[in-house]
Amino acid sequence: AIHQKILDNNFIILMHKYLKWDQEESRTFYAEHSGRFFYQRVVEFMTSGPMRAYILAREDAIQRWRHLMGPTKVFRARYSAPKSIRGNYGLTDTRNTTHGS
Repeated sequence: AIHQKILDNNFIILMHKYLKWDQEESRTFYAEHSGRFFYQRVVEFMTSGPMRAYILAREDAIQRWRHLMGPTKVFRARYSAPKSIRGNYGLTDTRNTTHGS
């Protein structure tokens, strides 16, 4: 569903890859957030199962990807951006379905 939503929003998928991170990979990726209240939760979530990583392209890709993801807080996304990925599929603020960087 998310893959199709990416295509439906005119992104070009340059590459995608299935990943399964261990704790060390997740800690390294999120190192800048070490010490923040959500750090351990996001590390655990990102190691809880497989994920698909994408490299996307299109005009204004960063701005448009952020818009498609929707607000980080799922409660806000459900009401202010209900058709966003987080509005449709997010569970909690940590388990919000997508991360963009």
